[in-house]
Amino acid sequence: MITMETNEQSATSYELLMCEIKKNKLKRVDKRLQVIRLHLEGESQSEIAKKIGFTREWVCKLINSYHNKGLEEYARHKYGGNRRNMSEESEREILSQFEDDSNSGKLVIAKTIKKAFDEKLGRDTGRGYIYMLLKRHKARKIAPRTTHPKKASDEVIETSKKLTSDSGN
Repeated sequence: MITMETNEQSATSYELLMCEIKKNKLKRVDKRLQVIRLHLEGESQSEIAKKIGFTREWVCKLINSYHNKGLEEYARHKYGGNRRNMSEESEREILSQFEDDSNSGKLVIAKTIKKAFDEKLGRDTGRGYIYMLLKRHKARKIAPRTTHPKKASDEVIETSKKLTSDSGN
């Protein structure tokens, strides 16, 4: 059931809404907040639908949701994004196996971490998943290569030095 707000309540609601809009960084949530902003400014549902790009029925549902649940629940990001293969605790547990090696100075590479995750899941995971996982747990440290992969061998380098020194004499 929708209750009509007094002018003081709507002014307070509007101020809270504007603070929430400034804090928000998510596109989906921003569109929902803009619907409520326009509603509190007195726009009709049809006008809001045209401006935002939603249907009038969806705008009506969003406004009802705002009135029933309140601003905090309405502005909450309800979508989890990509589904993860396992919980963060399980991921942390597997990564802890490699912590001792990395603390002792051994080189831990993504390939070995990937093997451990593949064994745990029972299927192949992508290499990108492992890099995202390491980033999520703030465990990735990029070390520079010691040599360029296409560097000439030491023998070729020495031979070329001999050729240039002979031709200069």
